Formats: sequence, C-alpha cells, structure tokens
Amino acid sequence: MSASDSLLDPLAPSRLQLPAGPWACLLDGLCARFPRIDRTQWLDLFARGRVQDPQGRALDPTDPWRVGQEIRYYREVRDEPVVAGQEAILHLDADLLVADKPHFLPVTPAGAYVRETLLARLVARTGNRDLVPLHRLDRLTAGLVLFSTRPASRDAYQRLFRERRIDKVYEALAPALPEQAFPLQRNSRLVPGEPFFRMAEGPGVPNASTRIELIEGEGAVWHYRLHPHTGRKHQLRVHMAALGAPIHGDDLYPVLRPPEPGGQAALQLLARGLAFIDPISGQPRAFTSAQALGLSTRIAES
Repeated sequence: MSASDSLLDPLAPSRLQLPAGPWACLLDGLCARFPRIDRTQWLDLFARGRVQDPQGRALDPTDPWRVGQEIRYYREVRDEPVVAGQEAILHLDADLLVADKPHFLPVTPAGAYVRETLLARLVARTGNRDLVPLHRLDRLTAGLVLFSTRPASRDAYQRLFRERRIDKVYEALAPALPEQAFPLQRNSRLVPGEPFFRMAEGPGVPNASTRIELIEGEGAVWHYRLHPHTGRKHQLRVHMAALGAPIHGDDLYPVLRPPEPGGQAALQLLARGLAFIDPISGQPRAFTSAQALGLSTRIAES
C-alpha cells in the first residue's frame, strides 16, 4: 500500500505515485497493484469520482498509466465489520484528547477497518481533522489512547514518548504464576518472529523491559499490573507468555492459534493509566481508564 494521509485522517484520500509497469491504463495498473480490491470495486470508485488527480479532478479508468504521475483515491472497504464497543472521551482541551478505547476497535485505518476505527470515530464526534494518535494500542487491547489535537503543540507531546517521559500502566488477566516472586522484572531482546507479524525473544542486549506486579493472586487466573519501561511491539504479550502466563485471549503468543468457534475472545489487556508532566504547562497530568477486564468479553465472527 502507498503512504497514506488516511493513516492520520480517515477522511483524507490515499496518494500514490505511479510506478513503472506494463499497464496501458489506470484501471489495469491499479488492479495489479492492489489485488485485494477487485476490478468492479475500482470501476465503482472511478464512476463516483473517487479516483482523482492532485487537483481533485476525477480520472477515467481508461486514462493512460503515466509513470511518476500522482493520483489520489478514497480507500473504502466493502462489508466493513462493525465494532460494537463504544469509545469514551475522558479529556479534551486545546492540545490533547484522551480516549478510552474498547476491545476490538483499531486505533487507525488498517486492513478491513477504515470507518470503524478510533480515529475515524473521534474525527466524526469532534469535527477535528487535525487529530493524530500519539501512540498505538493493538486492536484487541482496550484502554487509554492519547491524541494530539493541533499541529502546533504536537511535537512537544510526541517527545514524551520518544524520550520515555510518560508512565504507562497496564492490567492483564493471565494464568497463575505461583513459583514467581513479585514484583519481578522481565528484560529481554525482542526481534521479529514468524510469521512476520509476531515478535520473539532472541539473544543479545535487552531492548525491552517490563515490571510485573501482582494485584490479585487467587485461583487459576491472576490479575497483574504491568509497567512497560520500553514500547516494543507486542512487548507485554511476549513477556507474559515467556513467563508461562500468556494473557487470556491472546491468539498470537506463545503460539499462533486459529479463530475460536463462536467468535474471538477479547485480549485481557487494558491500558489502565497514563501519567506525565505536561510539556506546555509544566503541570502533572494523570488519566485512568474506566473499563474493567472480564473473561466473558467476546466479539462475534464477521
């Protein structure tokens, strides 16, 4: 997929600079470049003026494929799954929006989701097309997501994450670890795994660090508090699985699992808290999710 403005604004068009290829017309080239979008869907986009030149003029499917030409198109997904959970806006001011995201809702457009994303919903609710998420949560993870509301102050808040000056607290439900003493520290090196969308622990200098505390330790399922000191992809999921307590609902770790009959279980991971010193005002700020974990949470198969 081309680099896309729609990752920041779901209402904005995607942009593509036409690469070299043997195609005689735009329709043939786009069908070849994006095989997951069928020919009839491209024809429909053309017919509705949703494939355009940089000035916003509608293009024709028979227009020639000109290498280097920039086009823009409005990405759409047929039969997009509807996410039942509802986000909440916990805080909104001139610089920041803090949202409480439900399980199963992606933060930004990806794959089968364009409109059913946290970003798209918040743009629709606030009318602010300058909203940009300052960090990410997995689609299956619930909890707090911080958004920048205007470009002028965006970098100041992005630096909080780059420089690790923001405290993040998660909670998880996972199998009991009676042989472990808490709190404990998990430090390891995370590297790309197999398949490509998974991560794995590998040899070398640690690049991922998590402090794990016990909130409640009774029965077969324990309640944990997780403090990630770094922000590696799937860090908490990998670290818990490596300890022998994969987070309930995790379909990637320790092994890749096929979809469950009757729908997908929610990953029992919640981004509970965010705390930092505001880089604009210099005042401490802290936010807490109002959600609770529960093993009964599921989503029906689309």
